[in-house]
Amino acid sequence: MKTVVLDTNVLLADPNALLEFPSTDVVIPETVLGELDKLKTSRVDPELRFRGREVSRILFELSEQGSLIEGVELPDGGALRVVPLDPDAAVPEGLATRNADDRILAVAYQLCAAGCPDGIKLVTNDLNMLLKAQTFGLEVQRHSDGPDGSFAKRYIIRPFQRYRIPLGILFTSFAIFAAIVFVTLWGPAARAPSIGTVPTEFRDQLPQAQQRILDYLVVLEQNDADLDARLSLANIYFDFLMNSGDVRYASLAIRHYERYLEVRPDANDVRVNMAVALFRLGGQTDRAISETRRVLEQEPNHALANYYLGLFYWRGQQDLQLAASQFTRVIELTETGDERMQAINREAAAALEQVRSQAEEEGQSLPGGGAF
Repeated sequence: MKTVVLDTNVLLADPNALLEFPSTDVVIPETVLGELDKLKTSRVDPELRFRGREVSRILFELSEQGSLIEGVELPDGGALRVVPLDPDAAVPEGLATRNADDRILAVAYQLCAAGCPDGIKLVTNDLNMLLKAQTFGLEVQRHSDGPDGSFAKRYIIRPFQRYRIPLGILFTSFAIFAAIVFVTLWGPAARAPSIGTVPTEFRDQLPQAQQRILDYLVVLEQNDADLDARLSLANIYFDFLMNSGDVRYASLAIRHYERYLEVRPDANDVRVNMAVALFRLGGQTDRAISETRRVLEQEPNHALANYYLGLFYWRGQQDLQLAASQFTRVIELTETGDERMQAINREAAAALEQVRSQAEEEGQSLPGGGAF
């Protein structure tokens, strides 16, 4: 199995780089963790701190499978491990182990010296490190795919790698565009025949999810007031959003949720879904919070609304105190209940622990509880 050593700057440019090397022994030098830890309290770009926390979060999730030092399996068949610098192993002259970059290089050199039959590669975007690595005979690779990487990598390949999404979603993620393009080209806007005339042979060639989308679009074309069809269509888009992370589905879901809520404004579960879609769309945190608060005004004990409000405070506004208060509230609400309530309880407890850890790192004090 080939081995890659990841530099700090690669992970800060793209936290998901941890999962981007299939069938590979991915090595994180222990020094990298130290550099990521320093970011939490340093005065750097908030976006950079956020990416550092994302790397830590992914590593924390992977650590639940086993020891990071001994190595844990990755979804694509590879493995990931954290490797410290061995003080007793040889380090080439010219590397000062007091320097973080040199310690990372030293780890790569020691691994190479210990024997990597399939080769070892240092992945970095630092020109100085790249040049220095080459002087020691290390193979080097740049990693330029940051947060603005390709659609396929960001929204299909990586979610599948990380969450083990069934292969069917990969196909439906592509196939959904066929249905959308069809409706766009042959819908009323194009002055073509009604989509109600779609040939059965064409429909049957679509995956099942796309058949359902097309069926609901046909129903709405014929009866714009069919609320059941509109809600079902919105929920399909919402599921695609949550499974793939593609924000284009957020806009589609929001549009149909809004139309539904115009007629049924008290449908709290629907409003919560719309708030989540607004948040995932980006730049809509305030509205997502407003919609969730509206639900809680009517139904204060709505567990998911309370949970997502905490998430919006945390991830959207970086307000750790309000987030902790909300997650505490959710834990109280879901102490008893069915399997669904217990799942929400576990999610809230895990989120509260992460918020407390972040607050401690940032020197903030949190309330012991509280409610909306």
